[in-house]
Amino acid sequence: MRVAFVAPLAALVLAAGAVTSCGAGGAGGGAPGVNGRAAAPVERLRVEVVETLPHDPDAFTQGLEMAHGRLYESTGVSGRSAVGSGPPGAPPSRHERLPAPLFGEGITVMGPTLWQLTWRDGVAIERDARTLTELRRVPYDGEGWGVCHQSRHDRLVTSDGSSRLVFRDPGTLRRTGSVVVTLDGRRVDRLNELECVGDLVYANVWPTERIVRIDAGSGRVTGEIAASGLIGAAERRRTDVLNGIAAIPGTDQFLLTGKWWPKMFRVRFVPASPAPGTPRRTS
Repeated sequence: MRVAFVAPLAALVLAAGAVTSCGAGGAGGGAPGVNGRAAAPVERLRVEVVETLPHDPDAFTQGLEMAHGRLYESTGVSGRSAVGSGPPGAPPSRHERLPAPLFGEGITVMGPTLWQLTWRDGVAIERDARTLTELRRVPYDGEGWGVCHQSRHDRLVTSDGSSRLVFRDPGTLRRTGSVVVTLDGRRVDRLNELECVGDLVYANVWPTERIVRIDAGSGRVTGEIAASGLIGAAERRRTDVLNGIAAIPGTDQFLLTGKWWPKMFRVRFVPASPAPGTPRRTS
């Protein structure tokens, strides 16, 4: 939300299939767990950079997802919102703009189609995942921020900038349930861009350089990821916040970027030792 394009990964990505997204999370170490037992401690993680990729510095990234061997990106700002797809590390081979005043937000791919949310426009747009052609518009209640698809439960998971994740029917976008996300028993507000991996949901916390890993069933945060320091001080003056997280299918790696960032990063999430929040590079 508020006032997104990309970069060399070729063989790694093309060998993989479509990515599934989803989730929700809650409490933390020491919080009551199932049957009154203490919950497992929250895992503290940091970002390990595997590869640095170029990213369109004019892209106000709102949604990022890998599927069909392609990178999909949704960008915001009324009059400049768009969605594109193409090989990571190259300009998009497909690109569709949203007419003003629509403000583009999160996206998720569901096989042959994808959903693109809008911020406060009251609609979501279903598109052909191959051509990005608009297929229909569906009424959408509340603010649209992030979205991902939890294939095992056949539901969408959406965020609206609060501490609540809302589950929706993937065909109608009707609400089917929700969960409040907590860390050590306290609500985690401003959940933004989402990425579902099995029953877990990874969420950017706006406007920070922090990502939380959420258990979709309980809403409990099981992992907290420090992603600070990816963009240097000189570049920081021309950029906005971290936003955009995409799991790379078939690997333990993710793509991270931000609004108006000139770079994208292929990363792993590793234990935060000895210096939490300091990205370490392996190449």
